[in-house]
Amino acid sequence: MGLPKRRHSNTRTRKRRTHDKLKKLSLTKCSHCGATVLPHHLCSKCGYYKGRQIVVKKQKEKKKKKS
Repeated sequence: MGLPKRRHSNTRTRKRRTHDKLKKLSLTKCSHCGATVLPHHLCSKCGYYKGRQIVVKKQKEKKKKKS
């Protein structure tokens, strides 16, 4: 296995690593409910995409307390 003959300088190492950074997520708001959603994705809260309902979400029923 080959080994480097000379040590790479800090500048050279950092130049190579400039593209290793993380990018920020671009989030948008759902047009129906206002939740944050990834662009071009279905809203997981209400099931809407581009103003149209794609998936019908079931509403959770509240349990009644026994008194």
